[in-house]
Amino acid sequence: QVHLVQSGGGLVQPGGSLRLSCTASGISDNILTMGWYRQGPEKQRDLVADITSDGRPRYVDSVKGRFTISRDDASNTVYLQMTMLKPEDTGVYRCKMNTLQTISWASGTLVTVSS
Repeated sequence: QVHLVQSGGGLVQPGGSLRLSCTASGISDNILTMGWYRQGPEKQRDLVADITSDGRPRYVDSVKGRFTISRDDASNTVYLQMTMLKPEDTGVYRCKMNTLQTISWASGTLVTVSS
């Protein structure tokens, strides 16, 4: 059974930085896309950034130039380096990983940007 474990997150002041990581276990197939989503108050999941198996990243406009997504296929881990954080970046961040067979979500970690 696929299991995703996240780390990172927490409280940071505006302008600060945080790094999120998410590691998958129990996956036997190649992971295609790895991504980070922000969960809103209505439980909707909005894409923040994702990265394909050949390393092509994609970002929502609001984080371009501030966030960097990367992946380490040897450890089935995806990272999200967040810099110049703003209060509107606050939310529950959840990672997602796709294989040909499965779509898996982590439970999420809270990021709070506040002074």
